Amino acid sequence: MDIQRRRHLALSLGLAASTFGLAACSARERAPNVSYTLLDGASSDLKARQGKVVLVNFWATSCTTCMHEMPQIISTHEKFKARGFETLAVAMSYDPPAYVSNYAQSRQLPFGVAIDNTGAIAKAFGDVRLTPTTFLIDKRGGIVKKYVGEPDFAALHGLIEDLLKEA
Repeated sequence: MDIQRRRHLALSLGLAASTFGLAACSARERAPNVSYTLLDGASSDLKARQGKVVLVNFWATSCTTCMHEMPQIISTHEKFKARGFETLAVAMSYDPPAYVSNYAQSRQLPFGVAIDNTGAIAKAFGDVRLTPTTFLIDKRGGIVKKYVGEPDFAALHGLIEDLLKEA
């Protein structure tokens, strides 16, 4: 293949890749409108959070990484809560409710904690099985980012900043 054809092919593939990338970024998958009951007995659903940036964190008291990242989840919540940011911690179905309640109370978690007793919330989010798994949802209810494992919190904060600025 001569050099001209190689350049043309590379340019064509590059344009195709960038066009595909833009198309993939423009349409965000919608977050499921799950209903849940918080440890304090209040019931709600994700649709009620529309207009806010929401972090949904699937976790378990038996998960070492979850326990390690929880202070940073708390810090993130505290940093952005006054600007239209909410956090929902969803304890996995296998986590004993007494452990979840004790952890939330002893650490004074400043955000809503739900126990996914039936696994329905995890299933609605694509059958979450690994913890921690965290979803960042924009003001229109679109999933912006999914993290499996502990996020890079500096990058997460930057993304939250950008999302809070969106109309």
